[in-house]
Amino acid sequence: MESPAFTPSLTTPLDLEAFRERAHRHLAVLYGPRADEVHRRLLTLLAHRPPAMHRREAGSPLWSERDQWLIAYGDSLLDDDRPPLAVLDEFLETRLDNAFSGVHVLPFFPWSSDDGFSVIHYREVAPQLGDWSHIRQLAATHDLAVDLVLNHVSRESLWFVDYLTGSQPGRDYFIEMDPDNDLSAVVRPRSTPLLVPVATRRGTRHLWATFSEDQIDLNFANPDVLLEFIGILLFYLAQGARIVRLDAIAYLWKEVGSPCIHLPQTHEVVRLLRAVVDHVAPGTLLLTETNVPHRENLSYLGLERLSAGGLERLAEGDEPDESHLVYQFTLPPLLLHTLTGGDATTLANWLESLPELPPGCGYLNFTASHDGIGVRPLEGWLPPHEIEALLELMHRFGGFVSMRRQPDGRDSPYEINITWFDAMKGTRRGADPWQMERFLCSQHLMLALRGIPALYLHCLTGTLNDLEGVERSGRLRSINRRRWRLDELEELLDSRNTPTRGVFLALKRRLAVRRREPCFHPDAPQRVLPAPPQLLVLQRGPLADGRRLLAIHNVTDKRQPLALAALAEGDWYDLLEEAPWAPMESLAPYRSLWLAKKPYPASPGA
Repeated sequence: MESPAFTPSLTTPLDLEAFRERAHRHLAVLYGPRADEVHRRLLTLLAHRPPAMHRREAGSPLWSERDQWLIAYGDSLLDDDRPPLAVLDEFLETRLDNAFSGVHVLPFFPWSSDDGFSVIHYREVAPQLGDWSHIRQLAATHDLAVDLVLNHVSRESLWFVDYLTGSQPGRDYFIEMDPDNDLSAVVRPRSTPLLVPVATRRGTRHLWATFSEDQIDLNFANPDVLLEFIGILLFYLAQGARIVRLDAIAYLWKEVGSPCIHLPQTHEVVRLLRAVVDHVAPGTLLLTETNVPHRENLSYLGLERLSAGGLERLAEGDEPDESHLVYQFTLPPLLLHTLTGGDATTLANWLESLPELPPGCGYLNFTASHDGIGVRPLEGWLPPHEIEALLELMHRFGGFVSMRRQPDGRDSPYEINITWFDAMKGTRRGADPWQMERFLCSQHLMLALRGIPALYLHCLTGTLNDLEGVERSGRLRSINRRRWRLDELEELLDSRNTPTRGVFLALKRRLAVRRREPCFHPDAPQRVLPAPPQLLVLQRGPLADGRRLLAIHNVTDKRQPLALAALAEGDWYDLLEEAPWAPMESLAPYRSLWLAKKPYPASPGA
C-alpha cells in the first residue's frame, strides 16, 4: 500500500502558562522538594533574557527540502591573518552560492583540548577565530547551529578555578567521588580512567571525567549548574543560533550503581530545554548527539521512554517533547559496510526498521563528521566477525580505531578514524579504481533519505587522511580534521582533473537539484522497494499531488540489471540529467538515479 501524503512539521509556540506547568513538572522530577525555588529562579532568568535573533512565525514550516547543512570548524579554512570565521562566511557566499541553508560551526569558544570540546569560556569567541560579530554574520545568512557543550568543562575554566579554591559559583559544580566506590556498571565511551585525582586546598579529591582528564564532568544534580546552562542557551539564541546541538548529552546525569547513560533525569533535562526553546524562540531546533546503539539513540526523540523494562512507546495522545532531531549514527558504518561489501541487505533492513515519526521529529543524515565513524551503532545489525572485517579494511586504507573501556575492564572498538573519501578507497578485495564513483554513490544515497542532510566540509572537498595532523597532535581524530589553507584549496578547486574539484562540483550540483525537489522534504514518506541485494531502491512520496521519486543505487563495482517493477510504469523524469528518463537495461557501477514521477519537473524556484 502506498504511503499517505504528509503534513509538514510546523512551528508551534508554547504559551507562558503551558511553559510554567511543564517546567515545574520537569524540575520536580529532577530536584524534588527544591523544585519550587528552582522554578522561581528559572522564571526570573527568562524574564530578563535578551531577545532571540532568529524569528519564526507561528505556523511556519520547521524545515523543508531546502534544508541542507554544512558542518565545519571555525578554522577549517585559513587565509593569512583574516579571522577564519570571516573566511568561512566568504567561502559559503562565493563558492557555495545557496547550496546550504544552514551551517554548524563546531565549538568556537576558547578551549584547551579536543579541538574545541573542552570549553574554557562559554560566552566568548576564541580570539584566533574572530568575534561575535562574525558569528552573527553567519546567522544572518544561514540557519546557525551551535554546540551546547554541557556534560563537561575545561580544567582551565574559571568554574574549575573556583572549585580548586573553594569559591562560588564553581565550588559545587563538579562531582567528587570516592575511588573505592564500585563504578563498574558505568558505560564508558573512552578507555581513560573515569576518575581524575585533583589537588585542592582540601587535599586530593577524585572528580568524574567521562572523556578525558582535561574535560571534567559537571554536576547537574546541583540546580545552579542547570540554570547556568539555560542562561548560556539563551545567550546563544540572542546571538542568532537557530539549531542547538546537545553535545554528549547521554552521559549528563550520574548515579552510583547505574550505567550513568540515558538516565531518566537526563531525558528530563532535555525535555526542560525543549520547553524553554519552544517558549522563548519557537522554531529553534534541538539536536541530540548520542553515538550509541540505534534504539537508544531514538529514545531522544521522545517517541519511546527508557524504563526498567527497556524502551516503551509513548501512551496514545502523548506528544514527543524531547529533541527535534537525532543523528542517524547507524547510517555511516552501515553504508561503509554496504559499499565495501557490495550487498545492501542489512542497510535496507535497517532503513525498513525506522519508525514513522510524528510532526516535529526528524533525522539528521550524514556520512562523516568531525568525530570518527561510530562502531557501537552497529550493535544488533552486524555480527562481530563482520565488524572486525570492516575495522581491518579501514586500517588497510590508512585509518585507525579508537577504543572504549568495557565494564569488565576490556577495551573494545568505539569508532573508526579515517576520512570518508579514503574510506571509499576500495572493497574487501582492496583498493580499486572506483573510489570517486563509490564516494559519490554514498553521498547520493545519504542525500536521498528522509530527514535533513548534513555534509562535513571534508566530504565536500574529498579530503585525504591527514596523517601529519595525527602525528602533530597525537590524537587519532586529527586524521579527519585538516585545516585547509584557502589558497591551496582554491588552487585544487580551480585546477582541472583534481579529485577535490571533481567531488566539490559534483556535490554542489546535486545539492542544487535536491533543494528544488519537493519529494526530498524531510517529512516526505520513505519506503524501501524490493530489489536484488546489489541495488538499494527507495521511494520518496507520494505527495499530496501524487508526485513521487525513485532513488536507485548500484552498491557494487559491477554493472547491474535494472529489472525493477516500479520502472515498468514508464514516464519518469531524470532529475540529475534534467530530462525525461531514457530507460536503460542496466546500471553502471556505483551509479545512482533520481527519477521523479509526474507532475515534473519541479519548478526551479521551488
